Amino acid sequence: MTLTTAVRPRRTSPADDGDRGALSGPDWRRPSVRWGMGGTHVLLLLLLVVVGLGPMLLLAKFAVTPTQDILRTPMAVFPHGIAWENLERAWNDVQISRYFMNTVWLAAGSWFVQLVVATTGGYALSVLRPRYGRVVQALVLSTMFVPAVVLLVPLYLTILDPPLLGRSLVDSFWAVWLPAGASAFNVLLVQRFFDSLPREVFEAARVDGAGPYRLFWSVVLPMSKPILGVVSVFAVIASWKDFLWPLLVLKDPAIQPLSVRLPAIEASTDLGVFLASLAIATVLPVVMFLGFQRLFLRGAGLGGAVKG
Repeated sequence: MTLTTAVRPRRTSPADDGDRGALSGPDWRRPSVRWGMGGTHVLLLLLLVVVGLGPMLLLAKFAVTPTQDILRTPMAVFPHGIAWENLERAWNDVQISRYFMNTVWLAAGSWFVQLVVATTGGYALSVLRPRYGRVVQALVLSTMFVPAVVLLVPLYLTILDPPLLGRSLVDSFWAVWLPAGASAFNVLLVQRFFDSLPREVFEAARVDGAGPYRLFWSVVLPMSKPILGVVSVFAVIASWKDFLWPLLVLKDPAIQPLSVRLPAIEASTDLGVFLASLAIATVLPVVMFLGFQRLFLRGAGLGGAVKG
């Protein structure tokens, strides 16, 4: 005789409805709670939009607003029309175009140097793993505990009389590019990402005859697009807003970036034109972040790039 036991469906409790927040499903079905929380969410969203986009939108408005309107009625919406000539005067008369290109060149060079140092350093510490790797990693990590302002004087003396070169690097873009590569944070960040990559892929590449350089160029770098995007955003934005070091080593106004020249021309520039110059200076970092935001968010978790 075979006894069959009927399997009764398990009764779901309120906790099994997928609600893991402070309010349960029955609470959300109450009109007062639903409308109250919905209104709170809308207010918080509006507050975030105002705090995050408000200053940028206000700067964009001031960039095309006549100076008298900025001083008299700053919150009015173009009472006497739009002054598009502010942008033209800022680009041509104030020579923002020259300083903008200087900043682009400085940011591009700093980005390239930082990317080369970070990827090669992280590759050596994470994939090649020499015997002295732990010592080098400890030394790199120790440099993060030294305040940057303490290094200004010795770094400036090194740039003033660099060894083996025989000539000063002052008033040269190399004076900004080379020190930018000494970023311990980027090296350790890339190393941690390389640590999460599957070692089976490296072993398979070595079995197929790939040497260290081929492994780095053809295997590791293609798998590291998220972290390369993160380092790129950090490098460009840091270079774009850097003020003190370019002020010390780039004394010629013709090669100074926007971060140095904008404070210098503020007193002698019309307010509307100056705000237009500030608006132009913010365009590239915003566009770059929007373009790299997907890679930036993917790399924030530092997860593995390949599974299986």
